[in-house]
Amino acid sequence: MVLECLDTGMFNSNCYILGNNGEGVIIDSGVEPDEIISVLDKNKLIVKFILLTHGHIDHICFVDKLRDKTGAKVLIHENDSKKLIDSVSNGSIFFGLNSSFEKADGFLKDGDEIEVGGIKLEIIHTPGHSSGSICIKVGDKIFTGDTLFKMGRGRTDLSDGNEMEIFASIKNKLLVLEDKTLVFPGHGDETTIGAERVFY
Repeated sequence: MVLECLDTGMFNSNCYILGNNGEGVIIDSGVEPDEIISVLDKNKLIVKFILLTHGHIDHICFVDKLRDKTGAKVLIHENDSKKLIDSVSNGSIFFGLNSSFEKADGFLKDGDEIEVGGIKLEIIHTPGHSSGSICIKVGDKIFTGDTLFKMGRGRTDLSDGNEMEIFASIKNKLLVLEDKTLVFPGHGDETTIGAERVFY
């Protein structure tokens, strides 16, 4: 299995490339497309999906360019779908960017399962950082977007953030996983569920 993290995204957001048997997915799209394409070519991966953990600008800013270059389908939770087409909702307007993008090709919901190259990806809806935030579980790994970081969690002071919801999501959806589960966040270094459990 291929797993590469590119940490050169907007506001140092992480982009993950996951693949197997010649097929791959991109998790979040804040990194320059040429950098991503280089990894795909090196590993001979054809991208089926671009999965967005949420719709804030630092995680979606290159989504249209990546969709054009790869032909992949863009999927996001319906609650965050407006962020793709609205610069206020995605936060770009506050940085002078006024960015909007094409609509998603489909919506994700809690409990969905996606298979790529024989890898099963499980969608876990974790509202709090945004109402449509998701995490993506792949075996003993989980990609947590801006819900859970190493020694921290996502902010909740943006348009549809909710502090009670993010704590509930972490406690009821993430901390129920095994301690050895590897956490790959939307910013910063990887950690484990066991290491983060002590903070909650």
